[in-house]
Amino acid sequence: MSASEPYELLLDQAQDKVALLSVDGEYTYVNAAAEEILGFEPDELVGTNAFGYIHPDEREAVRRTFEGAIRTDEFTEVTAEYRHRAEDGSWVWLESRMSNLTDGELDGFVVSSRDITDRVAAEREREEATAHLREIAAVSSDVLWMFDAEWSELLFANPAYEEMYGASLDELRGDPATFLDAVHPEDRPAVRESMERLSAGESVDMEYRVNAAENYKRWVWVQGEPIVEDGEVVRITGFAKDVTDRRRRERQLVVMDNLLRHNLRNDLNIVLGAVEELEDEVPESAAHTAVIRRVGESLLDTARKEREVIELITDQRETDAIDLRSVVEEAVETVRERYPEGSIAVGELDAVVVDGRCELRSAVIELLENPFQHADDGSPTVTVRLRRTEGGAELVVEDDLRPIPAIEADVLTGDHEMSCVYHSSGLGFWLVYWSVELSNGSVSVAVGTEVDTEAGEPGERGAAGDDRGNRITVSLPRAAE
Repeated sequence: MSASEPYELLLDQAQDKVALLSVDGEYTYVNAAAEEILGFEPDELVGTNAFGYIHPDEREAVRRTFEGAIRTDEFTEVTAEYRHRAEDGSWVWLESRMSNLTDGELDGFVVSSRDITDRVAAEREREEATAHLREIAAVSSDVLWMFDAEWSELLFANPAYEEMYGASLDELRGDPATFLDAVHPEDRPAVRESMERLSAGESVDMEYRVNAAENYKRWVWVQGEPIVEDGEVVRITGFAKDVTDRRRRERQLVVMDNLLRHNLRNDLNIVLGAVEELEDEVPESAAHTAVIRRVGESLLDTARKEREVIELITDQRETDAIDLRSVVEEAVETVRERYPEGSIAVGELDAVVVDGRCELRSAVIELLENPFQHADDGSPTVTVRLRRTEGGAELVVEDDLRPIPAIEADVLTGDHEMSCVYHSSGLGFWLVYWSVELSNGSVSVAVGTEVDTEAGEPGERGAAGDDRGNRITVSLPRAAE
């Protein structure tokens, strides 16, 4: 055994490809790892020129690196990354460390190489993803941002910041504290508190006013998330969306609601008071005053529902866990008290908790009450059932009335468009629709023969050929457990 054989045996156990190159780049020794990494047996490479296996795009750069190292008088070690052809013709990315260390026992210069193909692929994927994100951020009208955990360094912000906040990105990069200068003075304490919560690891969802150049009339909706690594907040990221138009519409709705509701209720109370006096003074006018009273009371009820609708669509509250069976039971009792002459048959009510808005209580009452309000004889038969489903719950309300007009059914399902000549008769179904939509649910409507066919009990609510009957099904998502 020669003196070098024990070292060769050890090198053959190494995971990295270890080779000796002559001054001209010829392989004089290659360990067994070459076969594992490249598919070449070591003897196939010995005697060939290493640079001939390197991808043309990197070949000259690697050659210069190698030659520069071996020509240096003092000890030096350099690293190069490049593609090396494999035995099957594919390319393998290698990271090679080369030095000018040699002596008489070494037949060349040592080059140690490891396979970095997976790392290079992952880096390229990250680079591509980053490039795509930057492209998206560059054209987004929303502000996308990222700070360090202490808010002392801006890591990223897209150009939309300058228009929305009315401030300079360069100034923000130079001094992240200038961010607060763009926030309305009255909102700054709340924003500072939110920044502290983010640094402490909490998520933030808030709205505030920005842009001093526009007198802070611009409203933004901001969601922020802490990035946590090993239990420590390392970065804070989020977005800001301009919600000025939405805020303006909400304010207009509230103003109009206050004006109309106040004036309408006051004027209607005056009208109804006058009707009572007229009934006392002119008994023979009872038939006419009954019409006035009925219409006036209906308008007062509409005003009440209008208040609920305005609160529903302007309130930014989140959904909550709701015991839907209890809601249905309470709604049944409420409607029975209001319409004792009618009939509400309660079918099976499964126990189920859904994720929804609290206005669902009013929506269920509206669905149960609606048949009584539109029945010709005032005594419809209404059936209600609640079924637990895989994804949540289905609330089914059926009646034996004539089919709901398509224009009203479209309100419930969300297919209705308001116009000056195309409008529904009231706000009740709108209240149902918006309550369900904001609870991430849906409504379906079956009328006439569709009700009997789907129920599998043809003619149960009427004679053969009778198209009476409506079925309204509300589907809601189950609350997280």
